[in-house]
Amino acid sequence: MLRDKNLIPLSHQHQHALALCVRLDRALQADDLDLEQWQAEIQMIFQQEIGIHFAAEEKELFPAASRFLDLEPLVRELEAEHSALRELFARALSRSMRPADLAVLVEKLAQHIRKEERQLFESLQKLMEAGELSALGAALNEALKEASTVCLLPKHASRLHPRS
Repeated sequence: MLRDKNLIPLSHQHQHALALCVRLDRALQADDLDLEQWQAEIQMIFQQEIGIHFAAEEKELFPAASRFLDLEPLVRELEAEHSALRELFARALSRSMRPADLAVLVEKLAQHIRKEERQLFESLQKLMEAGELSALGAALNEALKEASTVCLLPKHASRLHPRS
């Protein structure tokens, strides 16, 4: 299903987070990690985008979805995932992550994003009237206005390097 224009800002941020997951997964697979630099980058991305994204979903998206009884269990699950992901991001802030923790972050974040895109967004587009989606989109835009709108480039140490 084509994404409704009112949910596209969240989908764009999902793409940014998935790009981080892909880069980090490739670095893990290549065993090419500067753990300190990756944690610094994860912290920066959380502070500039993902944290604001989570707050906007919790303030606007999840309450709108919870109005539909069929979506309540999914919303509770997504809220619990936000909590677990915040704990992982906090470990990056405290610089206490190990490579295995990075792998868990990649798996949990990618899985969470796909669940929102494939289950929550698809359901909302079927259940909500155009005016409701428009009002939700306006509220989300307001809640997301502090998020970075630029593509966050990786630092040198967290760029993928070709194998020689």
